[in-house]
Amino acid sequence: MLKPFSTKKYSNTNVDEVKRLNAQSGLSYNEVKQLLAAQLKKEQK
Repeated sequence: MLKPFSTKKYSNTNVDEVKRLNAQSGLSYNEVKQLLAAQLKKEQK
Protein backbone atom coordinates (compact mmCIF):
# COMPACT_ATOMS: atom_id res chain seq x y z
CA MET A 1 0.00 0.00 0.00
CA LEU A 2 1.31 3.46 -0.91
CA LYS A 3 1.91 6.05 1.77
CA PRO A 4 0.37 9.52 1.27
CA PHE A 5 2.71 12.06 -0.30
CA SER A 6 4.21 14.43 2.23
CA THR A 7 5.20 17.97 1.24
CA LYS A 8 7.38 18.26 4.35
CA LYS A 9 10.03 15.80 3.22
CA TYR A 10 10.64 14.08 -0.08
CA SER A 11 13.87 12.28 -0.89
CA ASN A 12 15.44 13.61 2.30
CA THR A 13 14.82 17.21 1.19
CA ASN A 14 13.13 19.55 3.63
CA VAL A 15 10.87 21.55 1.30
CA ASP A 16 10.08 24.22 3.88
CA GLU A 17 13.80 24.83 4.47
CA VAL A 18 14.45 25.15 0.73
CA LYS A 19 11.61 27.68 0.41
CA ARG A 20 12.99 29.66 3.36
CA LEU A 21 16.49 29.76 1.86
CA ASN A 22 15.16 30.73 -1.56
CA ALA A 23 13.26 33.64 -0.04
CA GLN A 24 16.54 34.97 1.37
CA SER A 25 18.53 34.56 -1.84
CA GLY A 26 17.46 37.75 -3.61
CA LEU A 27 15.84 38.30 -6.99
CA SER A 28 14.89 35.38 -9.20
CA TYR A 29 15.92 35.15 -12.85
CA ASN A 30 12.46 36.25 -14.00
CA GLU A 31 12.38 39.15 -11.52
CA VAL A 32 15.72 40.42 -12.87
CA LYS A 33 14.43 40.18 -16.46
CA GLN A 34 11.31 42.16 -15.53
CA LEU A 35 13.37 44.81 -13.73
CA LEU A 36 15.75 45.22 -16.67
CA ALA A 37 12.87 45.40 -19.14
CA ALA A 38 11.18 48.11 -17.06
CA GLN A 39 14.42 50.12 -16.87
CA LEU A 40 15.00 49.80 -20.61
CA LYS A 41 11.44 50.90 -21.33
CA LYS A 42 11.87 53.90 -18.99
CA GLU A 43 15.12 54.93 -20.74
CA GLN A 44 13.52 54.74 -24.21
CA LYS A 45 10.87 57.33 -23.28
